[in-house]
Amino acid sequence: MAKKRTSRKNAAKRPGLRARLRGAGRRGLRWLWRGALVAAGALVLWVLAYRWIDPPTTPYMLSEYRRLGTIEKAWVDLDDLDPVIARSFVAAEDANFCRHWGFDVDAIREAIEDGGNRGASTISQQVVKNAFLWQGRSWPRKALETVLTPLMEALWPKRRIVEVYLNVAEMDEGAFGVDAAARRYFDRGAADLTGRQAALMAAVLPDPKGRDAGRPTAFLDRRARSIADGAATIRADGRAACFED
Repeated sequence: MAKKRTSRKNAAKRPGLRARLRGAGRRGLRWLWRGALVAAGALVLWVLAYRWIDPPTTPYMLSEYRRLGTIEKAWVDLDDLDPVIARSFVAAEDANFCRHWGFDVDAIREAIEDGGNRGASTISQQVVKNAFLWQGRSWPRKALETVLTPLMEALWPKRRIVEVYLNVAEMDEGAFGVDAAARRYFDRGAADLTGRQAALMAAVLPDPKGRDAGRPTAFLDRRARSIADGAATIRADGRAACFED
């Protein structure tokens, strides 16, 4: 009889199935939370590291390498480039680069009013997408871009953002960065580009696979002239000051 009473008492102390499930659920949430914190910390460290370390490759470069079998890329420091090159690309893609914190609110508003027919992506957003994320328009990628862009802006100087952009952006099919593109289009390194050539290269964006800076159409010629004027304008009005020595 004593043994029966003891076993009943032990059974009463054991938690029921519902309680065990609740406990397992709480433990699972704790592990998920810890995993999320570890992933977030790793991402912050990755972004911080690229402030000083030149990205050896990017997710999109790897994707294009698998598709094409080869890609062309060669890193060139911003100090080794004529300032007109950086001014040309900023004028073409994000003239207010020095005046925003990663998102150009005015450009976003204009894009919304235009029904989404014009782009509002800043150079900072493009660097985040090209250096850390994958291509496409999925909501998860856009959410990560929205989080990482102000983080990068807080951790990197503007000059570094421009330098990475000029080295990781695709400027012809399978040609990444200004140096690889300059050699393909003009048979010369980026350090030897003229202002006209820099404007033509900037003009191929955002359609580097469909435009050819080496054989400009009438549209591309007009676009390059407009970019050259824009580069001169942002130099004169101070909108290039944040990435120039």
